[in-house]
Amino acid sequence: MKKTVLILVLVYCSNMFSQILDPVKWSTSVEKISETKYKLITKASIESGWHLYAQNVPEGGPIPTTFTYDDEGGAIKIIGNTSEDEGHTVDDPVFGMMIKFFEKSAVFEQTIEVSEDKKAVNGTVEFMVCDDSRCLPPTEVDLVFNLAANTLVTEDGTNTKETVRTIPENETGPFPESGSKKGLWGIFFIAFLSGFAALLTPCVFPMIPMTVSFFTKQSKNKAKGIRNAIIYGISIIVIYVLLGTLVSLIFGADALNALSTNVWFNVAFFILLLVFAASFLGAFEIMLPHSWANKVDRQADRGGLIGIFFMALALAIVSFSCTGPIVGTLLVEAAAGGNQIGPIIGMLGFSLAIALPFALFAAFPGWLNSLPKSGGWLNTVKVVLGFLELALAFKFLSNADLVLQLHWLEREVFISIWIAIFGALAFYLFGKIRLPHDSPVTYISVGRLGLGLLVLSFTIYMVPGLWGAPLNLISAFPPPQHYSESPYGVGHTQLGSGNVQGGNHDDLPDGAHLMPPHNILTFNDYGKGLAYAKKVGKPVMIDFTGHACVNCRKMEQNVWVKPKILDILKNDVVLISLYVDDKRPLEAGEVVESKLKPGKKLKYIGQKWSELQTIKYKTNSQPFYVLMDHNEQNLIEPVGYTPDVEEYYTWLKTGISKFE
Repeated sequence: MKKTVLILVLVYCSNMFSQILDPVKWSTSVEKISETKYKLITKASIESGWHLYAQNVPEGGPIPTTFTYDDEGGAIKIIGNTSEDEGHTVDDPVFGMMIKFFEKSAVFEQTIEVSEDKKAVNGTVEFMVCDDSRCLPPTEVDLVFNLAANTLVTEDGTNTKETVRTIPENETGPFPESGSKKGLWGIFFIAFLSGFAALLTPCVFPMIPMTVSFFTKQSKNKAKGIRNAIIYGISIIVIYVLLGTLVSLIFGADALNALSTNVWFNVAFFILLLVFAASFLGAFEIMLPHSWANKVDRQADRGGLIGIFFMALALAIVSFSCTGPIVGTLLVEAAAGGNQIGPIIGMLGFSLAIALPFALFAAFPGWLNSLPKSGGWLNTVKVVLGFLELALAFKFLSNADLVLQLHWLEREVFISIWIAIFGALAFYLFGKIRLPHDSPVTYISVGRLGLGLLVLSFTIYMVPGLWGAPLNLISAFPPPQHYSESPYGVGHTQLGSGNVQGGNHDDLPDGAHLMPPHNILTFNDYGKGLAYAKKVGKPVMIDFTGHACVNCRKMEQNVWVKPKILDILKNDVVLISLYVDDKRPLEAGEVVESKLKPGKKLKYIGQKWSELQTIKYKTNSQPFYVLMDHNEQNLIEPVGYTPDVEEYYTWLKTGISKFE
């Protein structure tokens, strides 16, 4: 008994002081659909701050969550694919693609049909999780679905009583919302600003004094005029929110989640935004049929609340040539975010910005005298929006190109297009370019000059991006740096520019390669890297990393590139990068049984390095950096994600100074 207690205490202390992270707990349950059909439900409980990637991510992205189910020789039939929660989709600046993930919790469902009496179904889930500073290697967890008992089976094998109901075969059941509030607030804020931009277009701005004057003059008293104007503003909000709701209902959650990476949707959006841009630039006007406006006008004459509502609808129809492209772009952006209520939130923000001036000017009609007079500046606002629509269009074309990996719109091409677009916009603002509906420009105002200088500065800022500059201000828009004609920068070759450890691939030691874009001599094999370090008499730096590790790329792109860090990596250490998510199979002679999970074989190279990190260094997160001598002893305490350049430099210098 005492021995057992001692072992438990030692295990507890070992776990307490180690850094073995396990932020996702899995549980299973079953819903009976019919005598032969069941719904297998898998729930992931995710610790705060971590996120779990979805089942479908673009090629070149992180490791997806993958389910496999044992069909037991055909006795179990898997029906369709495993469905999942809405989740949250973001445009990841490191991977340069839209990626869906889950926070706090996720639910996955799979329908099966059994041909004989079964007590349980076995399965596995492979997954990857990250937080803001590290990623964990791909992990496999065994799942057991108990078909006979109404129980919830947790990851540790314990059973918790849970009511399992029989459901109609066509019922799907709602998933819990797990979308990010931050993402929805972002949609609302951008839509709100877009609404103010729409106010400053030739179709909407002149309507403000006309409409407010109508309400104040036609009302018996000021209070009634204010009330009617407020109802008018609420009607505008209702109309646009209904539009956003309609888009959400038509597409549905699954379709909206697919927008971000679906090639045809992205190409369609590219074409749609090109049309919107051409309209704003003056090529033509997008207008709804005049008959619609006439019918709505007749309804507006009815008076009362219904009449006010139809007046708001008339405004939406008449101003469609200006607001339509903005509304369309907002709906596209909100829908591509993967959140089903995104379009509704977007239309709420847009319509609120449109409606506010009508209510405020009705309450304070004296303010109307301070409004600037309509004129050519309204068309200038419209043209500027057209240039912005044109620039945004190429983001969607880039998404399609990245998914297909066609390399038609690589980083340099994308940046060149944006330089041309914003350069042309700067010339337009300076009065050097005139478009169809522009008034003659005898001089430019101070405001227009200031905006022109800002756009010109932005254009010049993008130019170094052609030579490999990261362009952090717009990192979410162009393709990532590795998706490039020349990842080393235009005019720079892989073998150029001062690699102290070897500028010729023929001279590289066995097992080494040059890591782009800075030609750092790197090994991906532990044994070969250690042997080379002994040969040249340098300390070893082990880099536990992953192809799909976001923060590993951040370190490489933002910290390793600093001259004093780069000098150390190229000259003072031998770098061994071990990828814990390397899915290449091990050679037959290297396949061994896992020491962490007896009975399981290590099948992939990544599993080998992941187990090495876990056993030797008592941690399983990436990035993780180790400085060691030739006896494989640490020179300094290892570190993880360290974005502070000075702190990382001090760590390197301190460790190397202890090498003998």
